[in-house]
Amino acid sequence: MARGAYELRSAVRNGKIPGFIPSITGNIIKETSSETTTATNFEQMDELHKFLDRFYMSRIGIRVLAGQYLSLRHGPMENYVGMICQTTSALDVVQHASDDASLMCARKYGDAPEIIISGRLDLTFPYVPTHLHYIVLELLKNAMRATVEKHGVDSQLPPVQVVIADGKENEDVVIKVADEGGGIPRSHMKKIWSYLFTTADPSIQAGAMATFPGGNGVDHSVDSPLAGLGYGLPISRSYARYFGGDMKIMSMEGYGTDAFVYLKRLGNSREPLPVF
Repeated sequence: MARGAYELRSAVRNGKIPGFIPSITGNIIKETSSETTTATNFEQMDELHKFLDRFYMSRIGIRVLAGQYLSLRHGPMENYVGMICQTTSALDVVQHASDDASLMCARKYGDAPEIIISGRLDLTFPYVPTHLHYIVLELLKNAMRATVEKHGVDSQLPPVQVVIADGKENEDVVIKVADEGGGIPRSHMKKIWSYLFTTADPSIQAGAMATFPGGNGVDHSVDSPLAGLGYGLPISRSYARYFGGDMKIMSMEGYGTDAFVYLKRLGNSREPLPVF
């Protein structure tokens, strides 16, 4: 995924995508047969992003099918049916993701905010732990980066709050990640779901490609950069949506951001097959 996003971003910026040419400002100008029309940022190329939504959803489905088959071939594991854990502990997955995010943040900035986990700490439910870990890790990385850059490493960093919610009558398991990292400008709220948009230095992505030739390992490794790959949020949302869940971001510019992950308990969800 990292290699694909990097190459597509470079192709768009260099004017190699038919029908689009780069402008002096770094925007993309759409060409027509008669004249050049309005300049549009590539993160606003709706048709391209709709295609990427369908493409990555299909890719997740293929990986789940292959992973399930291989897991079943390896023999039974306690509480597992293939790659699905029937007793996935939300606390354990969040704690693991917290440790990984803290390591990545401390490596980049020299410090990391505390992560406080509250709510239904005893909750277990059927899910794919690797999917949940990826989703939570992406949200925690964003929250920790925003917190450190807003307050500075020399100040007292406010904690990142993770709340796990569930109840007998609840339709979903919900996980909230809340930070005090200054929030997101309202003009950026649509852009954050772009596979090609990032507020980080573009050189970070180029460095990641040099560290991981071919892009292998960069997507899920703690050795990958804290930010800058440009597709963490939309891929995380696709993972949540694959099993019938969703992801929502609510931001208060000047204060912080709340991210909500809605997870459908596995057992009665249909695969959201894309229509091409």
